[in-house]
Amino acid sequence: MSPTQPPASIRPSACPGLLRVVQALDGGICRIKLAGGVLSAGQARAVAHAAEHYAGGVIEATNRANLQIRGIGGSHPAMLEGLLAAGLGPRNSGGDDVRNVMLSPSAGIDPRMRFDTRPLAAQILHSLESRARLHELSAKFAVLLDGGEALAMHEHAHDVWLAPVTVGGQMWLGFGLAGCPGTALAAVAPPQGHALVIAVLERFLDVARPEQTRMRHVLESMSPQDFIAPLPCDLRLGPFPVQAAASDCLGTYPQRQAGQVFVGAAPPLGRLDPGMLRGLARLAEHFGDGTLRLTPWQSVLLPFVDAGDAATLTLELAALGLLCSSTEPLAGLIACTGSAGCKKGLADTKADARVLASLLPAPQAVHLCGCPRSCAAAHVAPATLLATSAGHYDLYLRDAGQPGFGALRARNLDLQAASELLARLPTEQHR
Repeated sequence: MSPTQPPASIRPSACPGLLRVVQALDGGICRIKLAGGVLSAGQARAVAHAAEHYAGGVIEATNRANLQIRGIGGSHPAMLEGLLAAGLGPRNSGGDDVRNVMLSPSAGIDPRMRFDTRPLAAQILHSLESRARLHELSAKFAVLLDGGEALAMHEHAHDVWLAPVTVGGQMWLGFGLAGCPGTALAAVAPPQGHALVIAVLERFLDVARPEQTRMRHVLESMSPQDFIAPLPCDLRLGPFPVQAAASDCLGTYPQRQAGQVFVGAAPPLGRLDPGMLRGLARLAEHFGDGTLRLTPWQSVLLPFVDAGDAATLTLELAALGLLCSSTEPLAGLIACTGSAGCKKGLADTKADARVLASLLPAPQAVHLCGCPRSCAAAHVAPATLLATSAGHYDLYLRDAGQPGFGALRARNLDLQAASELLARLPTEQHR
């Protein structure tokens, strides 16, 4: 799609995209889907320019390793043209919604990696963008590729996921449907990975009724075994266990490339301003390979940094206002847009999260949610504060035996009471 080519008709959806700006209380939202979460320094500057000149200057990191611009006012063709010129768009307009392939942010550089997912991701993305039938998928339908990295999101449920497993002493690609990596349903040899994913997507479109937009909806009336039975791939039936992964992405970590590290930092509560994003672009060029990697924890990695420069880079990141350690008060908190930008929000969750961070005696993993939709977190947090009114929340604790946010622990707490109760909870509740 050329920068000056007007987009073709885009199907209606409540989900923002690059080509579809969706209105919110604080203005329009434009979501920029990044291939593998990677953003070049030049692209970062293009996003900063767009946010500064055509919107309210608010840029958000999302839980699918993408970026979105908030507060867009009026017409936006010039903004779109600039983002397309920076290479941030799809090959064609019909493919924008379905570019939902998530990788580990350390794909290709993680020392524990068993399989480099990037070539497979590129194949899948090309098919998603170029095959017209796949454009029928929901804008929320998503694929996860796990390469066995130590740094990987294993709490984020996807419609299809792949991860390395051992079969007969060899590495195969295990896969599962409508869930998180844990135990693979079956496996294929790595060269069949692309064919498998496309076959699963085609099979989904063959059997799903119009109202069944996600894999979990289809599996409510069909077993996973029945779903995969007709797939034209050489399947080895499981179950196969998947290796667990870590989730602390702040700080400095060794790369598989000798003498190099990647450094992780997070914008507080997932929000950047144009100056912060430009600063990240400058640091990526000066200390790394000129790229940034967004993560599903609403943070960013700077890869290919010389190990001796990591401490200096960390100081520079902190000077930009980013969080560089999990010990910082805001590091464990997630908050949606809240009532400041969303009509459904019952409380100003972003502002309340900052107050809560100042009240907690130690950093804790807490999700502040303005309404039950849980837009800021695709997984269930150890503790969730669900807004009931301005400054007041119900507290839920994660419980595998309970649906939704978990077990209700207390109702209608103000922030002081919530902090006192959270501080008394056992440490294991917050892992």
